[in-house]
Formats: sequence, structure tokens, C-alpha cells
Amino acid sequence: MARGADLPVIAIVGRPNVGKSTLFNRFVGRRRALVRDVPGVTRDRLYGQVSFERWQARVIDTGGFDPSSVEPLIEGVRRQILTALEEADLVLFVVDARDGVTALDAEIARALRRTGRPVVLAANKVDGPGQEPGLADLYRLGVGEPVPVSAEHGRGVAELLEVLRARAPQSFAAPARLGAPAHVAVIGRPNVGKSSLVNAMVGAERVLVHPDPGTTRDAVDTTLVYEGRAYVLVDTAGIRRKGRVHEPLEKLAVVMALRSLERCQVALVVLDASEGVTAQDAHIAGYADQGGRATVLVVNKWDLVPHGMVRKAEVVEQVRDRLPFLEHAPVCFTSAVRGDGVPEIFDTIDEVATEFGRQIGPAEVTATLRAAIERRPVSVGGAPLVLQSASQVSTAPPTFALRVNKPDDIHSSYARYLVKSLRHAFGFAGTPIRLSLRKGAVRRARAGARRVRR
Repeated sequence: MARGADLPVIAIVGRPNVGKSTLFNRFVGRRRALVRDVPGVTRDRLYGQVSFERWQARVIDTGGFDPSSVEPLIEGVRRQILTALEEADLVLFVVDARDGVTALDAEIARALRRTGRPVVLAANKVDGPGQEPGLADLYRLGVGEPVPVSAEHGRGVAELLEVLRARAPQSFAAPARLGAPAHVAVIGRPNVGKSSLVNAMVGAERVLVHPDPGTTRDAVDTTLVYEGRAYVLVDTAGIRRKGRVHEPLEKLAVVMALRSLERCQVALVVLDASEGVTAQDAHIAGYADQGGRATVLVVNKWDLVPHGMVRKAEVVEQVRDRLPFLEHAPVCFTSAVRGDGVPEIFDTIDEVATEFGRQIGPAEVTATLRAAIERRPVSVGGAPLVLQSASQVSTAPPTFALRVNKPDDIHSSYARYLVKSLRHAFGFAGTPIRLSLRKGAVRRARAGARRVRR
């Protein structure tokens, strides 16, 4: 069984719309999974960590389980659930207590018994003790005593966690330490191949891929190790123009996609090589830049471009022309379906993540910027620009504080020149650079200073 940490793994399964994602969010203590009162919201596997007193476990949220459906999208969801069951040490089977035992519940129970995994049965949507006598019918499922719980209101959650703690394996050998993983958000328009790219990087069907746009809804985290380096890949929903987003569920998915940028160091902005750079691509890339994330531009579906029709250098030139604010971002070419270009993506992620956290000493920064001002002097507020000092005040993204005589009068074009001077001197490939212009200290004549002789 695959195991990514020294914690027991619990898979949450059940038919659609019984409250699995609400319970998952209750366990992890924050809104990681989309919740909507319609079936089929969750499609991919979502991972989180639950802490209860001194006990911890990894939990996996899954889509609605329908063992017999042959519809392609539902079949893809089922594959995701079966993968979660293979990883799990314990299964949390969630049913809706108000519905009793449905035919689909019974079918899922039979499938779970065949896996041989231990199962804990959670009777969800029990909002008060008056409903508990009706739980006797759930014994017919043959998976043990039902534990009453209300995921929405938190009732019975502590008792359920006590049962899970008692049934879960207690310890595993600790894995080798790999250091903090690089968090990478994969963003882009719908159907540019984000999920296919994540699967190619993982080397397995980690996220569901389907020809219809909008298959991915949650921001799906995937932890992996590639050549001794740890990564967390966050596959996100496709981001469309606001005017085209009408469904509440899609609006929530887009919000979660943008929030994923806040917890990542690197953004992979995926472009479709067969369509070129669109206005929406520029809009999405702007989110990464404005959010201060290190950025890699990934030209996917390169296999769909006829050989010899266009050179990579010409595509890079088009990308630079249409995304001038990301001229510092490296460009990678991939074919997710063939796996081409994946090693180069990992190398590039490592490079920009390192630059994202790079620190430069104040003496070097001051000397570099003073030399830049000497090469191209400028007048601000009627006086020459004077740099008193400069230092890097933070990383991720690299931010520099400049103390000058007229900070409010420096034109944005000159500020961009100073940023380019820092890049030329120190690199910072793939990462935005922020300047903080501050008023320098005013020097006053000392009292009792010597008078100048006539």
C-alpha cells in the first residue's frame, strides 16, 4: 500500500450528496472541499490532515460512489475512489440517516466488504437524539454499528473521531526527511490540459481528466517526490472570463482556484499551444503576477502543432509580446499526453522557487542601484534622484526598500528600470520583484558648526 507519511490514512466514501465533503471540512478545520446541496460536486481525491487531541491521521475526501455506472465521467470518479481505497488503512462509510438504507448504500457496502479494509459507518444528518432510534435499520449494511453525527452542526464529530482513532493503525515507521516541499499551483483556462499535466508529473491518474471543460472543481493537492525533492501540486478549476461564469458552483471553484495561489510559491500558467496566447490567458497570468508568485509559463499540447509549422523561438516571442509583465518568467514546452517536457518543468520549478526565496545583502543592493542611477540619471521634483540606502526587506517575493530624496516623484517607467537593473545583477528568474520607495532622512547642520572664513 502506498504511504506518504507516518500517519494512518482514512478514506471517506459514500453515495453522492450524503455530506462527505462537509465532514471532511469539519475534520481538517477549514473549507478545503467545495460543498453544495447538489450531487456530484466532488470528483477528485482531496487530502487533508485531522488532529484530535494527540492523535493525527490523513483523510481523503472522494466523489459520490456509484459502483455500477458506466457513464464515462462517473467511471472516472469511481477510479479515483478505488485508488483512495487502495491507499487507505481505514474506510469511513458515510450514509444519510434520514434516507435509511438505499439500494446504492447496500451496493457500496458490498463493494467495501470485498476490499477487506476495516470500515466505520457514519450516520450523517442526525441533528438530535430523537433521530437515533431510527438508526437500527443501518445494521442491515453489515459494516458494524452506525455512529450518529451531524457534519453540518458538528454534533457527534468528537465521538466519531474517537471511534476512528480506536480502529486506525497506531504507528508506522517514519519516512526519511525530505525538507519542506515546494507548493505549485497549476492554473489556466478550462481544457488547456492542467489535470493531464498534473497526472504526467505524478506519473499516474491523480486527478480526473475528461474532454468536457470544467471537470476539475476543487483545488486538488497532490504530494509527490521527484528525484529526492518534495512537491505539492495544486490542480485548479479552469478560470473563465467573469461574464461567462454564471453557475454558483463554478464561481466557487474559481474562487478556490485563486485562493490556491495564496498558499503556493510557484504558479504554472498553462497555455494551449494549438490556440496561442489569448486575452484570458493574459488575465489569468496577471493573477499570478499580482499575487507575487514565482511563475513558469507552460506551453502545453505542443504535440498538436504540426512539425515545422512554427518554431519554439517564435512562440516564445509571441508569449513575450502578449505577456510583457512576465518577461522574467521562463517558458517550458510540454505534451502532457505523451509526457514530453516533464523533467524540464521540475528543473524550472526548482530554479524559480530558489530565486523566489533568495536574499541579497544591503551593500550589494545599494551599490547595484547607485550604479544604475549613475548610468541613467534622472530628475525628480526638480532635483537629481539621490539614493541614500537600499536593502532587501523580505523574500517570497523579493522586496527591496529604497530610501531616496523624492520617492513620490519617481515615474513608474524608471522604477521598472531599477527592477531590471536588479535582475541583470542578481537574476531572480521567474519571480516578481517589489520596490518600496521611502523618504530618506533629512540631514541637518550640526549646532555650533564652524563658520566659513571670509
